[in-house]
Amino acid sequence: MAESKQKEQSWRDAPVREVAVWEPKINVRYAEDGTIYIKQEKPLPEGPARIMEPLVHFAETTPDRLFLADRKGGGDWRKLTYGEALKKVRSLGQFILDQGLTADRPILILSGNDLEHALLGLAAAYVGVPYAPVSTAYSNPKTEYKRLKEIVPPLNPGMIFAAEKAPYAGAIEAIATPDVKLLHVDSKNADGVDFEDACNTPPTDAVDEAFANVTKDTIVKFLFTSGSTGTPKAVINTNGMVSAGQMMNQETFLFMKEEPIVVLDWAPWNHTAGGNKVFYMVMFNGGTLYIDDGRPTPQDIHKTIRNLEEVSPTWYFNLPKGFEMLLDHMKTHPEFCQKFYKNLKMLWYAGAKISQHTWNTLEETAVATIGKRILIGSGLGATETSPPALFCTWAMEESGNMGLPCNGVELKLVPMEGKLDARVRGPNIMPGYYKNPEATKKAFDEEGFYCFGDALKPWDPDDFSKGFMFDGRTAENFKLNTGTWVTTGILRDKIVDHFEEAIKDLAITGADRDFLGALVFPNFEVLRKIAGRADASPADLVEDPTVRSYFQDHLDSLAAKNTGSSTLVKRILLVDTPPSPVHNEVTDKGSVNQRAVLANRADLVEEIYAGSPRLIEISGGKK
Repeated sequence: MAESKQKEQSWRDAPVREVAVWEPKINVRYAEDGTIYIKQEKPLPEGPARIMEPLVHFAETTPDRLFLADRKGGGDWRKLTYGEALKKVRSLGQFILDQGLTADRPILILSGNDLEHALLGLAAAYVGVPYAPVSTAYSNPKTEYKRLKEIVPPLNPGMIFAAEKAPYAGAIEAIATPDVKLLHVDSKNADGVDFEDACNTPPTDAVDEAFANVTKDTIVKFLFTSGSTGTPKAVINTNGMVSAGQMMNQETFLFMKEEPIVVLDWAPWNHTAGGNKVFYMVMFNGGTLYIDDGRPTPQDIHKTIRNLEEVSPTWYFNLPKGFEMLLDHMKTHPEFCQKFYKNLKMLWYAGAKISQHTWNTLEETAVATIGKRILIGSGLGATETSPPALFCTWAMEESGNMGLPCNGVELKLVPMEGKLDARVRGPNIMPGYYKNPEATKKAFDEEGFYCFGDALKPWDPDDFSKGFMFDGRTAENFKLNTGTWVTTGILRDKIVDHFEEAIKDLAITGADRDFLGALVFPNFEVLRKIAGRADASPADLVEDPTVRSYFQDHLDSLAAKNTGSSTLVKRILLVDTPPSPVHNEVTDKGSVNQRAVLANRADLVEEIYAGSPRLIEISGGKK
């Protein structure tokens, strides 16, 4: 134990690799009712009115610099320079205008991240025609296209793009009206227009005129909310909103002004993290985006590893579970660590709180590789905020700090049920949900602040300048039948940290019940090590005596630390089937959709409260 503490102290003593970031200074104002208002002293500089202006700038000043690259079908990198990209964007812009597409007949994109998707989205933005990238999971036949049938009619798309026709044929048939045009990469062997032909459309003065007519109020795209609390809502993303968000990135990550950034990223473009923050951040700063064909899943992480063996990023984003998978590889591949940390200035995590174990290992691995720690940052944002709102970019020794409001953002903290409900306003906030005035009205308070549905608390109650931490998702919180509120987000993080690497995620039960329970999704690779059974199936592992003894011991020690009814988890059930993206149990960010899991697995929830023999219960039971 002493040796472990000494080792931890040694990496904590190491310096952080130098990186230029903002130096936030805040103004704090208190209202008579206890509401707190916080904003930066420094104002946000005015950004470009049109988000495509940076592409034009870098195409003119650095036409040969690499902008985008992907590995279609897992082959060699396909590459586009800034000059090549603008040329194709202008041709595609003419094609879009020729099809009669408008703000009332936008483009619907069904397929995932690739060069064609990027170019079509850029071209649409260039000529002022909105587009809507949607989750590829919505096109899975197992869903019977339920989500698509809900979200498509209000959009009234004039064109549907899917890179390959075959995987999306059923989805297209389910939603396309006779007047909708189809665009595919492989259309020479399918219905619809061929993408290559569209890229060869000669641009005319109409393209320049359309570009000139784009203003900050022109809609760039519609991004859909996760739908965890109902039908997904279409968030209106305007040029001004997205541009302001990118200016916030630029005024925070100052090192991006000093040299072009290099990014490898897999985050789906139908989500604001990948489609707004990462994608436009690269373009706004004249950087290079390598589109990662890997994912933080057991089936696809090897692709990310292969790509990182060829690309040394300067800024790297992932979900907590993605970092965990990379660390598994790093433990036995020091040469991979050398390539990964070679040029790295900052690590960024989002989607959920990174476990302290993962945080420590990232730091320790960096120090062992380059002799320095790497700055690990995070923040708070939403689809409705484009997504910047709060950023934490100062060296920490613990995970979980969401930071301070960005330049231009005002944070409002409203006392509510013993917590501080977080709200923000600024030029990066959406004007509303498309064709949904009722939901729009509910999203804003009487002062025009967007309501996150999240609670925050200060990292240091005596010094707000040290940032804020997540204090629960108010929309997911619930009451026990005693009337006691349960903060699910905070409790989830505590449980995951306590069980170290044995739990991937969980859903907390107990709404209108006597006590708390949890459906636990284990990390089966870790469980195989605990059981000493390398080939054991998930079903066998959840019944293994050694595994159950491990969970029993940790559940008891957790109960000893959390004795109040709002934090005491009395029973858990180990689930041998992972959460299903097809059934909306996993968001695009990779986190568990608590509501969907509990609804879809209501029978397992009943087992917890019926006293099933499969349960693991704290020693002493309910007493």
